[in-house]
Amino acid sequence: MDIGITAKDREKIAKGLSHLLADTYTLYLKTHNFHWNVTGPMFQTLHLMFETQYNELALAVDMIAERIRALGFPAPATYAAFVKLSSISETEGVPDARKMIQLLVEGQEAVARTARKVFPAAEKASDEPTADLLTQRLQVHEKTAWMLRSLLD
Repeated sequence: MDIGITAKDREKIAKGLSHLLADTYTLYLKTHNFHWNVTGPMFQTLHLMFETQYNELALAVDMIAERIRALGFPAPATYAAFVKLSSISETEGVPDARKMIQLLVEGQEAVARTARKVFPAAEKASDEPTADLLTQRLQVHEKTAWMLRSLLD
């Protein structure tokens, strides 16, 4: 494989993207869980908001996994792998709506931090497609965190 990025750099980027994939998938599951289980006076608003968010995350996991594959590495694709790679923990039980929002803010921020950690390797290797993907993901996660955070004021 010769795409102008060394095998060592491709591997480092793919490993970072694997962590991003795991965080994104874990946040997807958490958001979908909360969509199904939210209750209370803001039910309709949160139910629809969470649905929009988990649909966006579902598309994102595909983009991230496909970038890992384009770099020549297998994408992690099991719960066991995601648990090992993710910085986001599962939520036990069904929290109240306010706690759900807080947990999703924390999840969005965690994914943004993970995306930022991959940037140095992508920039060093002049991997513009990965840098572009990371920029797009950061925009989404930072905006979504802000919108969720505003519900807590």
